[in-house]
Amino acid sequence: MSKLLFIAPVVGLLALLFAFIKTKIISKADAGDERMKKIASNISEGAMAFLMREYKYLLFFVLFVAIFLGYFNYGKENTSYLIALSFVIGAFASAFAGFVGMKVATKANVRTTQAAKTGIASALKIAFSGGAVMGMSVVGLALLGLGLLFILYTKLFSGNIIQILNVLTGFSLGASSIALFARVGGGIYTKAADVGADLVGKVEAGIPEDHPLNPATIADNVGDNVGDVAGMGADLFESYVGAIIGSMVLGVSPVIMSKLGAFGFNSLNAVYLPMLLASAGIIASILGTFFVKTQEGKNPQVALNIGTFGAAGLMLIASFFIIRHFIPYNMASYYLGAQIPNLSASVGIFIATVLGLIIGTLIGISTEYYCAVARKPVNSIVEQSRTGSATNIISGLGVGMQSTTIPVIFIAAGIVGSYMVAGLYGIAIAALGMLSTTGIQLAVDAYGPIADNAGGIAEMSELPHAVRERTDKLDAVGNTTAAIGKGFAIGSAALTALALFTAYMQQAKIDAIDISNPIVMAGLLIGAMIPYLFSSLAMKAVGRAAMSMIREVRRQFNEIPELKAALEVMRRNDSDIEKMSKEDLEIFHKADGKAEYGKCVEISTEAAIKEMILPGLLAIVIPILVGFYDKNALGGLLAGVTVSGVLFAIFMSNSGGAWDNAKKSLEQSGEKGTEAHKAAVVGDTVGDPFKDTAGPALNILVKLMSVVALVIAPLL
Repeated sequence: MSKLLFIAPVVGLLALLFAFIKTKIISKADAGDERMKKIASNISEGAMAFLMREYKYLLFFVLFVAIFLGYFNYGKENTSYLIALSFVIGAFASAFAGFVGMKVATKANVRTTQAAKTGIASALKIAFSGGAVMGMSVVGLALLGLGLLFILYTKLFSGNIIQILNVLTGFSLGASSIALFARVGGGIYTKAADVGADLVGKVEAGIPEDHPLNPATIADNVGDNVGDVAGMGADLFESYVGAIIGSMVLGVSPVIMSKLGAFGFNSLNAVYLPMLLASAGIIASILGTFFVKTQEGKNPQVALNIGTFGAAGLMLIASFFIIRHFIPYNMASYYLGAQIPNLSASVGIFIATVLGLIIGTLIGISTEYYCAVARKPVNSIVEQSRTGSATNIISGLGVGMQSTTIPVIFIAAGIVGSYMVAGLYGIAIAALGMLSTTGIQLAVDAYGPIADNAGGIAEMSELPHAVRERTDKLDAVGNTTAAIGKGFAIGSAALTALALFTAYMQQAKIDAIDISNPIVMAGLLIGAMIPYLFSSLAMKAVGRAAMSMIREVRRQFNEIPELKAALEVMRRNDSDIEKMSKEDLEIFHKADGKAEYGKCVEISTEAAIKEMILPGLLAIVIPILVGFYDKNALGGLLAGVTVSGVLFAIFMSNSGGAWDNAKKSLEQSGEKGTEAHKAAVVGDTVGDPFKDTAGPALNILVKLMSVVALVIAPLL
């Protein structure tokens, strides 16, 4: 057995050790006064209660699918019933990463608030450390699980690499399944709470966001964690795993293996290489976290960019030497399927890695442009808001549709470029290159909801305005990092899905997908339809849950005397406590603790658990039904869902982000409460399920269907 196999699990353990150290540092930080601790405790308890209920339901799903996989793969050639073990471990690792990340995020939020009392630098340190725990837990558990299973199966299957990889695909299926349910469930939860809190609290009652009088505010802050921390973590976990496994499957090509052997190299080096590159990416991500530092008065975005791009730079340097060492320099890339003559295979693979990183960054920048405050697309929505909600929504839809152009051109360029230099294997390596520094990318992304929660705690604790201003600055940076993170997620989804799609064709022994074949065309059309049906289910689920939330918040405002009186005081004083008389303050403080937060948390929880089931099953059942009918039709289905899903995901994520920042732009310009602002709040409310429920879940849908196809390929 090659000693190279032990590198991945060792580096995975290193990432988990780093996450553990960061957790200890966060736990020792000051959590503030008793009121802050109580609010943080409510958020943490709500988040963990939801996660435990979600996992309880998913346990039955995991057991059912594991039995199904074990039964149908028993005694079959080049596969094994142990694929069920891979599935269970993949599902557990994904769920556990989400659990750890969210547990620490709900510790870091209140400590970020407390640190913001002294300055932005200390608050950034805590918030980013909380994100780093999520990032390192994801990549650590992914690589540890994959590495250990690969070692186990190498012993059990006597080095039969085809059988090893077929059984290992179950790990990716487990990760993808949990990710889809986590994204859909978390998205429904957070947006039901957010819509209810915004429409009744901000628009109807006219109170600030995250105000303690709003019964939905705890559920809203809980939603930030279950949707943007656990959900995003599960999303990138399965992308990361899918990219690694897709690359490994394509690396087992007989031509590549024979040529590696002919040049005196281990014939499995192309299979080992993805795990080695992922290991280098983890080390680069850990080193990158040490660059994230800022000083008072400086822009936190600069510190986060230095860490992210620093890690990417280190990864490129390391990947050059790793690829050069394991892929023969004098072997032509022609044997990889490349189209450029006289190009070295190792150079071609390195270029594909670079292309992946560059394309991911460019898609992120494009996403940020269409979503950022003060940019032309968002400003156009701001202007359209001045004539009402209808024009705001029309403008937002137009911006979202237009925003698909640049990312798709970049993705297409990345696909063609990586194929030209390293064939289909190069496309898979490009996806892996894009995700190689997932550890720090996710740390930066998870930092956003922690900063957002910190601002909510500051508002609910009635801390000085200076504290909220500092947390708002961190949150504003978090909005930008979230936009860039979604760009990476979408780009990696397209490349990873293509790699998995190609791996499916290879495993199912399909040479080409002929769209002139009526059965294939039927599969193509059905595949293109699925993202629309899936998004419809998710959007309608948010709408139903939001209706229940709105009715509950209105009920409490009308039926709880202390809340009703406090709202009158807020209106009289323009929501400014400093303007209140002694009598008004007394009325206002009588409302403390009167809002029934738990009922709103329960509404979101029940809706998310109930509504996530059908969309999740849709992604798993349809590929199985189509695949057993005709494997070529399944190829058409995957092509349709990939193209349609990627475009729809970009459109929904960017239009939602643009609506959100159009509202923020009006608030920052002092137009809060105006008719234009109310129109922008309506647009933002429409965009919420776009950008935080349906849009991000489509990334997982596209990859999950490809993974399901890859898993069942040996049975077709």
